[in-house]
Parts: sequence; structure tokens; C-alpha cells
Amino acid sequence: MSMATAVAEPNSSVDADASIKGRVFDIQRFSIHDGPGIRTTVFMKGCPLRCAWCHNPESISMGQEISFLPDHCIGCGYCFRTCQRNAHQMIDGRHVLVRDLCAKCGQCATECYAKALEFVGRDVTAREVIDEVLRDKPFYDTSHGGMTLSGGEPALQIDFAEALLRMAREQKLHNCVETCGFCEWERLERMAAFVDLFLYDYKETDPARHREMTGVSNERILENLARLDQTGIPIILRCPIIPGVNDRDDHFEGIRRLAARLKHCNGAEIMPYHRLGESKTQRFGLDDKRRISAPTPDPNTVEEWKRKIEPYLFNA
Repeated sequence: MSMATAVAEPNSSVDADASIKGRVFDIQRFSIHDGPGIRTTVFMKGCPLRCAWCHNPESISMGQEISFLPDHCIGCGYCFRTCQRNAHQMIDGRHVLVRDLCAKCGQCATECYAKALEFVGRDVTAREVIDEVLRDKPFYDTSHGGMTLSGGEPALQIDFAEALLRMAREQKLHNCVETCGFCEWERLERMAAFVDLFLYDYKETDPARHREMTGVSNERILENLARLDQTGIPIILRCPIIPGVNDRDDHFEGIRRLAARLKHCNGAEIMPYHRLGESKTQRFGLDDKRRISAPTPDPNTVEEWKRKIEPYLFNA
């Protein structure tokens, strides 16, 4: 005798979101600087800006990248044997990756246990990301944390970003998005439906300097910020400060004025320059002609910068 088995009707919208694919270059657990509480930050590939000080240059291109640290090489020979394009060569007794020959297939990095070679940029489904994010849900619950989308620029992968935010919302997670704001308004609007907090980059007050330093105008960025403020979603301005570039009194005053006229701004956060991006430029063999090399500011300088944007300083 057979017994009929009840089968639950699938949730078509959830299933559709779960199967959407995107490209990320890192998923960082126990992040405490990308929104409130303990968070998992999903770093997405692709950015429309070309900031001369970028600290994540591997995020700019949507393409996958090969990180190479020759000093970490232990001489096992795996990459030489597996590369079909002869991109790995010994030149003057030193292991060299000839990037003009490299197809960025990533095969050479699969068994590089010394981490001299790493393949950066993986294609994942929204379900795979959310499953990883949910591993730390007890910590989010106790610290009022959640998931943050960053990059790169999440709006460039809008279908993927929206799917992640919707699925996280279904799990009652606090959603945060860091954005440069340079995109069509409709993309921000789609994300805003599922976002609890925006971290909004504000890089330069002077329009000409903004274009020179980032490659784009700040007009659309400011227009989108004003429209985002009208949604009522809390916003924190994130302000990278680079010595000798935008550490000017008129820029700090610009930050103060901007924060003052936003109705839902929770404050502005100073992001001091650090030199990690310089080493990454070498690791990934990226074009560094536009790159600015600036000194790392000392703590006293950073405190002085913070005083210049009071009373709008955001203290995490």
C-alpha cells in the first residue's frame, strides 16, 4: 500500500534569489568596522571609480586577478608544470610571473600552499554567500550586527546585491551597504528596500579635484545622496582622508556642511589613509601610473582631523 507524501510548495522568489550568481573577492567574518556590531562583510568585484589612493585595487575590475608574492615561493615547481602559456619563468634566478602571457585561469594557484599565488575573484550564488554569512548569526544577534555589502561597488552587481539583501532580510539580519554613490538612482533604490544603514563614501568636496582624483564627477554622487536621504534610511558619511590630497580645511568644512543638511545622517566617519593598496598594486601587477603614494598619518594628526568635523563626527 502506498502513502502519498506531502510536498511543500517552493517559494519561487526565494529560489530565484538563491540561484543568482555574482563575483566576490573576499568574505570577511568578524568585521567590526563596517557597520554596527559584529558583521560579515561581502566584498564584491567591480567599481566605476578610479581613486588614486584605492586600498582595494583588486576590486576595480570585474575580472579575476592573480596575486603573486615571489618572496613566498618555496620552489615546488607546480606552477611551472601546470601553466600552459609559460607565464611562470625563472629570470636572473628569480621566479617571475610574466603577466602579458598569463590567461588568469587560476590553475597555478590551486596547489600553491605557500600562498605565493592566489586567485582572487570567485563566482558564487547568493545562497552560497548567505549560508556563509549565517554561520555567525548568534554573534549578530548578541551584538546587533549583521551583513554588509562592500566592494568595489555593490550597485554594479545589482541583481546579486538585491538578492543577498532580500535573503538576509528574510533571516532578520541587519543589512548595511557601503557605496560610492556613482550609479543610476534606480540601483540604489532597489537596494534601499532592504537596507538598514548606508555607509556613503564622500571623497572630495571640490568638483575638479574629485574628477582628477577619482576619474568621475561628484555631481551624480551628491544627487543620489540627497535622494537617499529622502528615503529616511540612516546614513553615515565615510570620508577617506589622504595627506597632501584632501586634508584641507575647506574639505573638512565641506564634510560638516554636507552632514548638517542631511536629515538622516548619523554622522561622518574619518577613514585615515593607509598604504596597503600600494603593496596590492604590486601583488596584482596593476597599472600604478595614477597612484598616489602618501605617508601614513600619525594618531595625533588623525585626532586633529576628527576635531575638524565635530559635532558631526561619528564614533563607532
